[in-house]
Amino acid sequence: MTTISRLSPMDKLLCGIYLVLAIAALVFAFGNTIAYMLSDGNGGITGFFSAGYVNYATSSLTNDLLIVALAAVVLMVAEGRRLGVRFVWAYVAAGFLIAISVAFPLFLIARQLKLAERNNLAAN
Repeated sequence: MTTISRLSPMDKLLCGIYLVLAIAALVFAFGNTIAYMLSDGNGGITGFFSAGYVNYATSSLTNDLLIVALAAVVLMVAEGRRLGVRFVWAYVAAGFLIAISVAFPLFLIARQLKLAERNNLAAN
């Protein structure tokens, strides 16, 4: 496992950016999901998904998010297997249970650490 001190400045920067994105997504995306679920008369989980299709604009955003999420899942599984990232299934599950905008940057951190580990091994 690569330690933070052994990361290149670029790897540290990328991991930092991914972490900031994951935290922002947790606050803003997942925070809104929680707020919706806690509000009265929202229709529950069915209402949550139905709200994504109330007009053409929300339908476009919902479909765009779903397609990007699918592409992210494919990348997480393929790259996870190729690089030997552990617990790839947890990132995929988190994408569905929390938010893909949280899970994907966290996966990218794990991926970046694996790439740095490979680069360090190749350099030695």
